[in-house]
Formats: sequence, C-alpha cells, structure tokens
Amino acid sequence: MQGNPALPADFKQLPFVNAQAPQTGTMRYCVFGNFDNLNPVIVRGALTTARGIWFDKEFGSLVFEPLMQRSPDEPFTMYGLLAKSIETDDKRSFVEFQLDPNATFSDGQPVTPDDVLFTVKMLREHGRPLYANWLRPAVKIEKVGEHGIRFTFDKTADRETPLLIAGLPVLPKHAFDEKTFEQTTLKPVIGSGPYVIANVKPGQQITYKKNPNYWGKDLPIRKGYFNYDTVIVDYYRDSNAQFEAFKKGNCYVYLEGDPNHWRTAYDFPAAKDGRVIKESFHTGAPANMLGFVFNTRRPIFADKEVRKALAMLFDFQWANRNLYYGAYQRTGSFFQGSELSALGRPASEAEKKLLAPYPGDVDPDVMDGTYKPAVSDGSGFDRKVLRAALQIFEKAGYTFKGSQLVGPNGAALSFEVLVQSPSQEKMALAYQRTLARLGIQMNVRLVDDSQYQARKDAFDYDMIINAYSASLSPGAEQFYRWGSRAKDIHGSFNYAGASDPAIDALIDKIVTARSREDFVTAVRAYDRVLISGYYVVPLFHLPEQRLARWSFIKHPEKTPLYGYQLPTFWRQDDGRTPPPAQDASATSDSKAGN
Repeated sequence: MQGNPALPADFKQLPFVNAQAPQTGTMRYCVFGNFDNLNPVIVRGALTTARGIWFDKEFGSLVFEPLMQRSPDEPFTMYGLLAKSIETDDKRSFVEFQLDPNATFSDGQPVTPDDVLFTVKMLREHGRPLYANWLRPAVKIEKVGEHGIRFTFDKTADRETPLLIAGLPVLPKHAFDEKTFEQTTLKPVIGSGPYVIANVKPGQQITYKKNPNYWGKDLPIRKGYFNYDTVIVDYYRDSNAQFEAFKKGNCYVYLEGDPNHWRTAYDFPAAKDGRVIKESFHTGAPANMLGFVFNTRRPIFADKEVRKALAMLFDFQWANRNLYYGAYQRTGSFFQGSELSALGRPASEAEKKLLAPYPGDVDPDVMDGTYKPAVSDGSGFDRKVLRAALQIFEKAGYTFKGSQLVGPNGAALSFEVLVQSPSQEKMALAYQRTLARLGIQMNVRLVDDSQYQARKDAFDYDMIINAYSASLSPGAEQFYRWGSRAKDIHGSFNYAGASDPAIDALIDKIVTARSREDFVTAVRAYDRVLISGYYVVPLFHLPEQRLARWSFIKHPEKTPLYGYQLPTFWRQDDGRTPPPAQDASATSDSKAGN
C-alpha cells in the first residue's frame, strides 16, 4: 500500500514461523456457540458458519484460499499465494494476477481464471455486501491467456482496491450450484486450502483432515503453517462447559479474554503441575474498540449530545475494580496504542486542514488532544460525573418527571441493549446500574446466535455491544463500518447508522494516501471525527493477549506484529498428554445440539 514489502522476492519463509515444525498430530479447539452453515461468504448464516473454513482470524483459512496472503508482521503488505505474479500500474487503474499453474482444489481440479470469474459473480450476487463493495470499482474483468485474470477499475477505485480483491477467496466453479449458492448448506465445501472437511456434526463438531496432496505445502508463504494432520473444532453452548473441556484435555488451547477467569480459574491440577501453561503476548497492533453501540437510526439516539451524556455514564473505574480485578485499560480511541491514534495528541496543521470543511465535527478537547473518557472516583456513584452528564441532558431538553428522566417529547429515556453472551450481559448490567441513578431505564435482552444475527442484520436494536477490530492498515472496510452508503444496506457493519460527510471524505483520504505521512494524518483526523460523534460508549481492552495451552502444543519464539498466530503452532508430544479426548457427540449435555 505504501513503501515496499519487508521481504525480498526470493524469501524462504516468513520471519515468525518455525519452518521445521513437526507436521503431525491432532489439534482440538473448543468454541462457544453453534453452527448451521458451511458456506462462509453468503449473507445467511454469517454468524453461524462453522469456524475455520475461511478468514478465521484465530484458526486460519483451512479450506478456501485467496489470491494473495496478508502478512501479520506488516501493516499493509500481501504476498502471492494462488497468484504466482501480480502486475499493476502506478495509478492502480488495473491489476492482473497470473495464477500458479500448480494450484489445485482438493479434488484435484486446477484453479483457473474461470473459477475467479465465478467467484466474483457469486460474491456480487449472493455474497456479503462487503465483498460486493470491494468489487464495485472493477468495471471489466477478463481472462488473459491460460492462467491470467485482469481487473480494470473505474475512477472510484483507490490504492487499496487491488489488495482487497487479492484477499478474496477463490471458489471452485465446478463444485457449486449457482441456483442454490445463496442458501446455507451442511454439505462439505471444496477449496484449495491445506485441509478438507472430513466430518460434520451440525451444531456440535467439525473435523478437518490435512490434504496430503495440498498443492501449496512447499510455498515460502506456507512454510511453518498448518502443522496438524487433523483439526477438530468442538462447539459448546455454555462457556463453563467449554472451559471444563479444556481442563480435561478435550481441547488444547484456550483463548482467555476474562481477567477474572485468568486470575482465579487456573487452580486445577494440570495448571499447577505445568501440563497447562498460561502465557501473555505483546503486540504492536492497536487495541480493538469494544463498546456499546448506539443505533442512531433510532430517534432516541439521533442527538449527539444525548449520546455524549450516555457515554459518560459507564463507570469504568467501578467496573474494572469490582468486576475485572483492575486488569483492563480504558479505551478512548479507535486506534489506541498506535501512531494512528489521536488520543493525547493535538491535531497537526495538516489534520486541521483536512477537518476545516467540517466545522463542529470535532470537539475542542478532541482537537487539542486533551480528551479522555469520563473518569469517576470508582465509588459507583460519582456525583461529579452524574452532575456533568445531567447538565448535558438538560441542555438537550431533558427533565425529571418523578424518578424518570424525560425527553422533550414527554417520553421517558428508555432503551434496550441486545446481548449474546453472559459476559456481555455482565457488562450491560454494570452500565444499567449507573444509568438507573439518573432515572434512565436500560433493559438487557440476551438472545441466541440466530436471533442476534437476524436482528443485527436488520438493524433491529437500540443498542448492541460490538468489538471493532483495529489494525495498522485501516482502509476500504471503513466505508462499510462507518460510511454513509452502508447505512441502509441490510447486513452491513455500519451498526451505528453513521452518515457524516466528514467520515466519508476522510475514509477517501485514507484509501488514496500515497505516503505514510499522509496516511497517518488522515487516520488521526478520522479518529477525531469518530470519537467526537459518540457513536459508541467506549469500554476497555487488555494490554496484552492471553492464552492457555497444554504443554505439548508449541509455538514459534517470535510473535509477529499482530500477535500470536494459532496456525503456526504445532504439536510435539512430551509425555504429559491429557486423557484421550471424548467424541463431541458423547460429551456433556451442555454441548450445542443436545
């Protein structure tokens, strides 16, 4: 995107892998939730697709592969995978991929330009709207010779467009029926990746087997990756049962996000005698923005000042001390912990120039770098914070009627937050506690995955809890999160319903930046606009990644920029293995589907 790749053209492996890792054994993962779909690119079943098939940020893409592979050790670089070579011009008006002649799907059929054309057609017609948005600038797509495919772009394309297209999966034309493509399926899908789907127990378990004829096993970009013969993913409806499965050795890694749990739950024998290892990993990536998201399509949240006052009322200091053992840090920026963040930095002259056409879009304290989320005394009843929030409500026309805070229309300030897990429910109840002190009624509704998916796709909620993944390479995905054109697209990620010309203009500046300096300037200005829009109630983040693993699961010594990569781990039995894992269908009745 900017500058040059870190690795030379003849690199032998990525710098953070163990290219000599043993290629053997079984990895068992345990996850919370359910699944009823094996086609990961369609709108239906987006939240209920089996883990690991495609673009799984934790387990990797086991079945489908893209034309190029993004490097987790570089912010904005991709290396060839299905594509053997890539050609583009300085203006990025086109990109041409020459497919590797050796690339095949797991059934032995070659990967061809026709498969790429089929994929584009299916993604545009039936895929998630995000994919269609990435492909929109491609006004001409044509085969070039036996192995080439060329995308020609219109003027709406930007410098990231070729990278976005390079990151799309390539689907086998011969293995899908166009007439039924948009429907969920439990029939194992075929891809070009290192694994095939060997067994499916809907809602309970999916098993992947290494393809012994995997075409890409010797590629430098694949060295040290996908080191197991078998990968099994077991599903649990109950998070307690999920952890119990890990304790018993029914799964081998546990991705820990709850500091209470991290501190108190590892007193079982295997953790005490060293068979289970707790580890922390430090990364160079910005913290994700976890927050309560206001649906500004709702009249109750249309006023930014109301959102600002509500955002002040999450008592982080009380929650962090009483619920989370003080383990969290408060999040205030959408790129916190990186050079892209505006937090604590006064706007540069270059930023002010970008923001000048949009006076009033950035609050003064955000502009001068003094902004930070409200800080309470941790008592759970800080009158200073409550009073400041109440003053904002009063300016917006709210008054007390009895014990309720009532708006200008005479209706009590009341709304519902939709949650999908007990941990989200706990956060919501902590927020509810403080809001009630100002006469604000917040109802908490816990729903299952399928209902949550349907309501989220249709924007049928007042408020949800969402984690916006942050990276050092924000780009076109921001249009789909915050851009005006995504506001009314069913199933888009613009959960807040944002529609602001300043946001649209700054995203355009981000994706067209030619230098790192211009890019950083645009992202910081963008961060200031998002912060000042009060689209979310910022919550908190852990300063490090935490993971527990059984001792026979090993990992490379070096951690890349974006943190540990589970697909680079391997199994090396050390004589301290757990008891044989039970079959998913025979485990406790807390397992999904029972």
